[in-house]
Amino acid sequence: MTYDEHSEMLEQEHRAGAGARRSRADQSMLMELIKVLAAHPAGLRRWSVMRAIRKERENAARDIPQKFEDEVERTFRQFCADTDDAKARVSRDVLFYRPRERAGEVWAIFPDRAKAWLDDGSAEVN
Repeated sequence: MTYDEHSEMLEQEHRAGAGARRSRADQSMLMELIKVLAAHPAGLRRWSVMRAIRKERENAARDIPQKFEDEVERTFRQFCADTDDAKARVSRDVLFYRPRERAGEVWAIFPDRAKAWLDDGSAEVN
């Protein structure tokens, strides 16, 4: 086995294990993002999404990490149809998109996919 083959095998194992080792924080952030965007089918500006999640956390007396916006952005991109690696993902894991007909940084959800994803019990962060 060559070094490249071994490296690729390790990378595949790492990717496979990442789904099994989901983080509670990632899971929570994904659920919050789904909740906020599901209430706005036409989508929301990124700033409004951050404000809504921050407000929910403040009302629930939950921690707001220092890198809060980075975590929200990373979670959105991980499940977004418009990112570079979207084609590599399973289509059922693509829950979000950026509406092209709206100007600015607008985030939206595929409501049917999100509902199916939640109902399917696939609520795992990969």
